[in-house]
Amino acid sequence: MTTSEAEAERARAAQLPDDDVVGVLLLQHARIRDLFADVRSTTGEHKRQAFDELRALLAVHETAEEMVLRPVTAKIDRAVAEARNREEDEATRVLKTLEKMDVNSGEFDRKLAEFEQAVAGHAEHEESEEFPRVRAARTEDQLEHMGRRLRTAEKIAPTHPHPSTAGSPAAQWTVGPVASIIDRARDAVR
Repeated sequence: MTTSEAEAERARAAQLPDDDVVGVLLLQHARIRDLFADVRSTTGEHKRQAFDELRALLAVHETAEEMVLRPVTAKIDRAVAEARNREEDEATRVLKTLEKMDVNSGEFDRKLAEFEQAVAGHAEHEESEEFPRVRAARTEDQLEHMGRRLRTAEKIAPTHPHPSTAGSPAAQWTVGPVASIIDRARDAVR
């Protein structure tokens, strides 16, 4: 993931209304790229903090996508929705593994590099396959409403990976808010 890709995502988002769901997600993709770079380029406690921020953003981002964007995508193209859900399920499992590792180990760095490539591929699939389909099938008002719903969903989304709910919008709505309370309490105690 490169800074130029993050800047391109920010530029595309800037062309959309503030609440447009695709614009919101593009800005998050850019922030995720920035955080991967930060984790790669630092050590010690700063690296742990950067990874914790990356982990929380990815968990919240993927949950909100599964709750708000993916059901719309499924109505437009079920195969695309299912493929993105499978990618997110796998990413959640890897993120859970990374969360348990020593961030200053070589093993963590190797696993993180592989994970970064998978996340970049997932973002590319969303940006080239899913987002254009959703934008074409919804009005600007609908896209802005989705963006507001996505931001609301993020407020109740878990901040840690939960493989048992990943890839399932129904499970996210059922278990996500309870898991979020537990996660946010755990984060506060840390």
